[in-house]
Amino acid sequence: MILPIYIYGSHVLRERAREVDIEKEEGLQTLIEDMYQTMKHADGVGIAAPQVGKSLRIVIVDGEDLADDMPELKGFKRVMINPEITFESKETAEYSEGCLSVPNIHADVVRPRQIRVRYLNEKYEEVEEEFNGFGCRMVQHELDHLDGHLFTDRVSQIRKKILQSKLNKMAAGKVSTHYKIAQK
Repeated sequence: MILPIYIYGSHVLRERAREVDIEKEEGLQTLIEDMYQTMKHADGVGIAAPQVGKSLRIVIVDGEDLADDMPELKGFKRVMINPEITFESKETAEYSEGCLSVPNIHADVVRPRQIRVRYLNEKYEEVEEEFNGFGCRMVQHELDHLDGHLFTDRVSQIRKKILQSKLNKMAAGKVSTHYKIAQK
């Protein structure tokens, strides 16, 4: 089922998402499938549970659609439950980011070039994996959502000032997208 995507100004995007208790959380596989369908419908490459109004530590990244331009993303699809960064490189990289929850805005963001993450996959198996390149950026962007951060929080002060009027309008519900949105 396609879910509405919560946009800038929604409280759920600013909360620290709660850990998933896989023994008690009902409908977890359905939520994961709904998140994936929602992400694909919105032409996204990543989505976090808070973006669909669920304050849970779940993210999905899928770079397969970018593999023609970035061959390293061929087969790059991950479901991450309760992810935790265990290593961040001191070396950084800058890249222009956008977000389904902050539609029609892009800005350069500096992030660590390499990270290591421990998480449960969709089969509830524990995995520890290193990421670099664009896959690393995708993972970091989505993990930020789990702690109530948006990419606009990581841009330079001058860029924040330039974006502020657009963000204020978005928070007031003045935004247009090709996908269903929600605000709370």
